[in-house]
Amino acid sequence: MKAILFPGQGSQYVGMGKDLYESSDLAKKLFNLSNSILGFDITDVMFNGSQEDLKKTDITQPAIFIHSTILFNINSVNADAYAGHSLGEFSALLCSGSLTFEDALKLVLIRARAMQKACKNNETTMAAILGLDDTFVNSVCENIPNVVPANYNCPGQIVISGSKSSIDKACESIKEIGGKTILLPVGGAFHSSYMESAKKELEDAIKSLKFNKPDKPIYQNFDANPYIDIEKIKKNLINQLTSPVLWKQTINKLIADNYKSFIECGPGRVLQGLVKKINRDMDVSSI
Repeated sequence: MKAILFPGQGSQYVGMGKDLYESSDLAKKLFNLSNSILGFDITDVMFNGSQEDLKKTDITQPAIFIHSTILFNINSVNADAYAGHSLGEFSALLCSGSLTFEDALKLVLIRARAMQKACKNNETTMAAILGLDDTFVNSVCENIPNVVPANYNCPGQIVISGSKSSIDKACESIKEIGGKTILLPVGGAFHSSYMESAKKELEDAIKSLKFNKPDKPIYQNFDANPYIDIEKIKKNLINQLTSPVLWKQTINKLIADNYKSFIECGPGRVLQGLVKKINRDMDVSSI
């Protein structure tokens, strides 16, 4: 069976989507509609902005969502399930027919702005940990206050999230046991309790919208299980903001459920690489 994967923050690049805008009337229509829904010219930032502009959470998230969902709309892709990495779950919701384009994009913007606002409340950051087993990283996080695992991306790659001072301490401990650390250029501690204020804003926004049952199961980050029940999907979306992204576990669950082909739909090729690191026998591609 086949699953479509939607990327999250970090897959953006200058010029993203410009080729689609110039080659497809449907893409051009959806890009222009996006500008209208958002109330600002995001296509100009995507096509002509700087890398710094694209790193801003309230630009990055809508940009990746727009790029991913337009790609899906202009390519006739049939799949048996969807999964998205963090923000990518919102792309999955749209492409599964669960939300309208307008509602999904508004929700992404609310989420992005709420996360950006939450980042300003505390001095927080994130770091990628390479070359260590999950148990070692989990143990370090358990022994240092205000730091938690945020993304289980693939074997030997975990992202941690927390206060800046705690992340510095965790990185020192990890280097001592042979791990490699990379501080990430992000505005704050995503997928941690530091996003609690953003979670409340997202919850209010989700409760105000009409969701439809998805046409195929969505494997969700919160617990790596497939869902079609709307109330459970909404609850998992809300909890995802303050919980780790179980990406490795999600892909392993898909594989256990007999999915062997994975199609990445969005900017970049990050998710294909992660799938191959999880199980090199899987077939990966992109649109």
